[in-house]
Amino acid sequence: MPAHEKINYVEFPSRDLAATKRFFTDAFGWAFVDYGPDYVAFSDQGLDGGFFRSDLAASTRQGSALIVLFSERLEDTQAKVEAAGGRVIKPIFAFPGGRRFHFTEPGGNEFAVWAEPLAE
Repeated sequence: MPAHEKINYVEFPSRDLAATKRFFTDAFGWAFVDYGPDYVAFSDQGLDGGFFRSDLAASTRQGSALIVLFSERLEDTQAKVEAAGGRVIKPIFAFPGGRRFHFTEPGGNEFAVWAEPLAE
């Protein structure tokens, strides 16, 4: 059930809806519902949302918010992202809370994946 005044849904542009759907299905097992030729929705992925057809894409270089996914096995997730057609734009690096990498999906949007720090 939606929580009052809490983030409930997120929408992203996509330069190629079919490629975006294929990527997230192959890399992360997401399922989509089509709402006409210009919009697809996803749910049960931590936050529900969708992609709409656009000539634009979300990038932190252009001031976009960054959506960050979590992984228990960061290197495995990076391999899945690359195998599904994602392009790593910032290889795995450490930050004060753990490790992460950034990638773009075939529709052009930037995302990141983070993991807990490696055990010492």
